[in-house]
Amino acid sequence: MLAAAEASLSGERRGVLAVLPFLGPAFIAAIAYVDPGNFATNMAGGAQYGYALLWVVAVANLMALLVQALSAKLGIATGRSLPEVCRDRFPFRVVLFLWLQAEAVAMATDLAEFVGAALGLRLVFGLPLWVSGILTGVAAFAILSMEVWGFRRLEATITAFVAVVVLAFCLEVRKSGPPAGAVARGFVPGLPGGSTLLAVGIVGATVMPHVIYLHSALTKKRIVGTSADARRRIFRFEMVDISIAMGLAGVVNLAMLATAGAVFWSRGLTGAGGDLGQVFQGLNRYLGAHTGTIFGVALLASGLASSCVGTMSGQAVMEGFIRRQIPVFARRAITMIPALVLIAAGFSPTRALVLSQVFLSFGIPFALVPLVIFTRDRRLMGTLVNRPATNLAAYIVTSMIVGLNIYLLLAAIL
Repeated sequence: MLAAAEASLSGERRGVLAVLPFLGPAFIAAIAYVDPGNFATNMAGGAQYGYALLWVVAVANLMALLVQALSAKLGIATGRSLPEVCRDRFPFRVVLFLWLQAEAVAMATDLAEFVGAALGLRLVFGLPLWVSGILTGVAAFAILSMEVWGFRRLEATITAFVAVVVLAFCLEVRKSGPPAGAVARGFVPGLPGGSTLLAVGIVGATVMPHVIYLHSALTKKRIVGTSADARRRIFRFEMVDISIAMGLAGVVNLAMLATAGAVFWSRGLTGAGGDLGQVFQGLNRYLGAHTGTIFGVALLASGLASSCVGTMSGQAVMEGFIRRQIPVFARRAITMIPALVLIAAGFSPTRALVLSQVFLSFGIPFALVPLVIFTRDRRLMGTLVNRPATNLAAYIVTSMIVGLNIYLLLAAIL
């Protein structure tokens, strides 16, 4: 891979061949944008409000593309991850706070992903949820073990899971056939009454704080640029990776919400999206052709892959903020415990997914604000420093996310 990347940077490889060595990091990040939390928030949003929140999904995906580009750029320019740069540049108390909240976010992420995978197993195979939870843990360990034989193999596995989810929802939206006119109107901004919680949840499920940390860690030493020109070339190739991966994730999220609108909202079944088990049954009932099973397989693939990505993010967070590392299998075992407890207690898996995504949205500013501060610093970034237009877009995105969170908090208090 290294020889191929060097050939691409020197201009010996062109076109698609030149891009291939740089594909991978964004697809690992992309699985977090189609994780079980997205299933829960998008299906609930489509069932309750039809196509009215499509514009929220589209805007959130554009935010995600910008954020992942900044994160990848930081890793390429500095050779360090976002947590490492925070540790180097912020006072110890600030670093400690950022680490603790990042670990809390990682726990919420693991909860959503693990519960989602277990729910997918139950829906597809009809197993008890607690048995599905144990099998999910075993499968997650098996996937993570692939890194022993090389990180590219793990990348390829996670990319294959992304492909399963994309294919599944292409089939779902084709079968459900949402009307083009209604879908187009869904891209006109506006929030129906009572939809704010779900809108914030959609943003939280799309702009995931843990992969803001992870993407910089994935790119920092994957292919090292030895000059400013080489780093610019690497970033251009990485932008192709990000555009493809985030574009696919955006299409899947839009397809989820549109499918829920076409199947449930159009029939007046506004509460059906609040439970993924009901979504599974409803798809089989109204669309047939095993569409519910396809949905369950996609949920399972999403949960397994994103669970592994969450574990990788936790490793990057701990190593970067406090220079400590625990074995990846030990971290996976520890972070499984809250999800298994939740499953054993009989708490609604779908409700847990939605609430976890709202919690994640509150963690976004603590990753996003430092990222914007660092990527606008010319002394740190060199020639990859943000352009004025990029800074403006980053300020707008950060303000929107923080503003949504403050509005939600005030609405909850008052």
